[in-house]
Amino acid sequence: MFRRGKKLFWRLSMDWEPNVLKAMAFLYSDPEWSKDMDKNVSRLTNSKVDRKKVLSWLVKRATDEDFSLTDIWGALTSAGIMKQMDLRNLSEEANRNATNPYPVYSAIEKFFFTEGPVEGKWFEMTPHEAGLTELGLFIETSLLGSKFQNGELVERIPEMDMVKLQGILGSALACEEKNAEYIIDWLYDIIFSHPSALPDLDELQKLITDTDKDHQEEHPSHESKSTEGKQSISQRWSQKLVSVVENLVKGMPEGPLKNMFTFIVRRIHRLIHKWEWGTTNNYLYKYESKKTPSKDDSIPENLKSMTDIHLVDAGLLMNVPYPSFLGDKRDIDLFIAPDFSAGELFETLTLARDYAALLKKPFPEIDEKTAEEKAYPKDFYVFEGKGKEPTIVYLPLFNNRNCKDAEEIKERMAKFSTFHGPYSKEGTNTLLRTAKANIKNNKKNLLREINKAALRRQNREK
Repeated sequence: MFRRGKKLFWRLSMDWEPNVLKAMAFLYSDPEWSKDMDKNVSRLTNSKVDRKKVLSWLVKRATDEDFSLTDIWGALTSAGIMKQMDLRNLSEEANRNATNPYPVYSAIEKFFFTEGPVEGKWFEMTPHEAGLTELGLFIETSLLGSKFQNGELVERIPEMDMVKLQGILGSALACEEKNAEYIIDWLYDIIFSHPSALPDLDELQKLITDTDKDHQEEHPSHESKSTEGKQSISQRWSQKLVSVVENLVKGMPEGPLKNMFTFIVRRIHRLIHKWEWGTTNNYLYKYESKKTPSKDDSIPENLKSMTDIHLVDAGLLMNVPYPSFLGDKRDIDLFIAPDFSAGELFETLTLARDYAALLKKPFPEIDEKTAEEKAYPKDFYVFEGKGKEPTIVYLPLFNNRNCKDAEEIKERMAKFSTFHGPYSKEGTNTLLRTAKANIKNNKKNLLREINKAALRRQNREK
């Protein structure tokens, strides 16, 4: 059932941050989305999902062994932001006659992100295969979530649908503080006909706000806001959240809607206290290779002993998915990276450079002086690769060509923050126009770099 990562026959990569990957999952529900973006903008801004459809999906998922807060988050973001409950499976893309680019989705394993070696961190999913990138061990995507032992399929379990996949891809937004705020917003929407619950929700909102403020005063640096700190925050508001939801359900009129809510609440009580996300059966459980025993040394022992892995948003580690495309597997010549991610500009480049260095993978030199331009960057950068190093074309969304000064860039980055809820039609169109203009303005530059990469490939293969 296992396969080593195969070399794929494309050399050009377009990189986007994980929150955009969540939107990508939405776009791929249309096999020809790249031909008519206006239609997809209309779907995002004009559609609405019936609440009962969302609850029915959650009730069905709540009976599964691997039900986690990712399912809750996937349902909330799919219905509230993507405006659809997409029940497709990623593996269906493998046999689809489509004109769209080949999709590669990324996640990280939650435990190894905080405590384990780098080989256990980065997880990728394509229509054909899924697995931990640096170990080079993959299974067919249709088997992701099925039970394995020592590399053999023990029990086939239905593949996750795109609703859950979007829950994984967007779960960096669902850190304790942010997720609490979104859950409260969702609850406000649901209980508009149950005003008796509003005081509890207001109290919970104040608790979260005060807790976050206190924690930031105690731990002002990004590095110190650790897993321990997040667990402390979770403990302070999770019990209140459970209490609010339980009181809400008690106040609802008898009927199918109340029954569905009651069932879901009983299931998520434990998940909130454990803060359990992305639960998926571990395909490497008790894995021992019979053909290449030396490869077993690279598989962490504690990974092989885990019955489950927990997949969360790759943006917690790196907000542009370079790891999936570094090294020999895909042997990329050119990255085109339109970057609009949280954090400082150029941060994703330096994180990718350090990641590549740790794993001894080729990566171009990043001039440290470039960081001096982060407040007011150009619209086009080239970090040229030598030998087997890829070349990286880097395009900041907001730049000195579409903003008059650094202050305007700062304002626009705040207005279109990564942690923004659903955009209006006007906001969506503004982002699309800006991104399109960046590509159009640099068309000649892009074609030049693509041509240079192709010639370099030819010279390498002579």
